[in-house]
Amino acid sequence: MPDTRVGFIGLGTMGGAMCGHLLKAGFAVSVWGRSKERSKPALDAGAAWAESPRALAEACDAVLLCVSNDKAVGEVVFGENGLSGAAGAGKLLVDHSTIHPVTTREWAARLEGENGMTWVDAPVSGGPGGAKRGELIVMAGGSDADFGRAETLFRPYSKQITHMGPVGSGQATKVCNQLIIGAEICAIAEALKFAQNFGLRAAALPDALKGGWADSTVLQDHGRRMAGADYSDPASAAIMMKDMNIACDMARLTDTPMPMTEVATSLYRLAIQLGHMDGGQIAPMRLYSEEPL
Repeated sequence: MPDTRVGFIGLGTMGGAMCGHLLKAGFAVSVWGRSKERSKPALDAGAAWAESPRALAEACDAVLLCVSNDKAVGEVVFGENGLSGAAGAGKLLVDHSTIHPVTTREWAARLEGENGMTWVDAPVSGGPGGAKRGELIVMAGGSDADFGRAETLFRPYSKQITHMGPVGSGQATKVCNQLIIGAEICAIAEALKFAQNFGLRAAALPDALKGGWADSTVLQDHGRRMAGADYSDPASAAIMMKDMNIACDMARLTDTPMPMTEVATSLYRLAIQLGHMDGGQIAPMRLYSEEPL
């Protein structure tokens, strides 16, 4: 059985599956959440319950977060009974959330200064399916020593783990991931609508391009759902909007031209303004067609 005592906060679709893999791998896992009922699957699988983030940090060697945004991370770490209130020297915080790279660096320095706990930012890609299968892609930032400690925790739910640099580098890599996906989804939406307007079997486009240079996981997964007007993804488009806004802000902060990202962001913003919150990342397709192609 692994020696590291692990705490987990954020047992949603992604985090719940990740926590389950840690339990199956033999880790001693404790959890905390705003709703104990939502933590029931983890508790039933053998996890222990902590009464607060602070109590979780006191009981564990490493605490993993997988929450929705910067505000949620800040509250868990620095809020009342937060992680920062525990004696943290020698302990590790791993943040699987997707938040701002600059905020990550500021908070990592603040946390280490307040209680000695160090920080690894490790956003993931692969979606709920990848989490369920234990095949997530992890992009991590942190010191070499901290990454080495965290990597053993990643293995039960990941198929690829890359150390990208110091703290904040994982989040910056996730910016790259999201801006590529955002631009690709908008390009696929245009291609599908053009195909329909020309009289092609638009729904067959993913099959026609499979294996070629235009092929991708986004085309084969999202593209098929876009063609079928399948907006059943429980994720909100607001999550992708948040990520695209981070990308645009990082473009400004690093003086990096990102015209493609700005256009894609504007399409997500328009889709949301028109009420198209469902479907998660594929929401811009609603601007081109409401019906299956």
